[in-house]
Amino acid sequence: MSCADEHCVTCGDLAESMRVLRIDFERDLALCEDESGAHRTVEIALVAPVAEGDELLVHAGTAIAA
Repeated sequence: MSCADEHCVTCGDLAESMRVLRIDFERDLALCEDESGAHRTVEIALVAPVAEGDELLVHAGTAIAA
């Protein structure tokens, strides 16, 4: 998923939809899974509170929408 199918003007990345698997509340991080099954650690401070199973829009390793 991207923001209107455009690349970020700063880094060229797209935002993508990811599902929260686990949360580290002390560090504001979540282990997330993308549509292909790949796992990544995502910063969640901007969209807290977040729960396991939530869908996030992630850009450059940071959740920008829940």
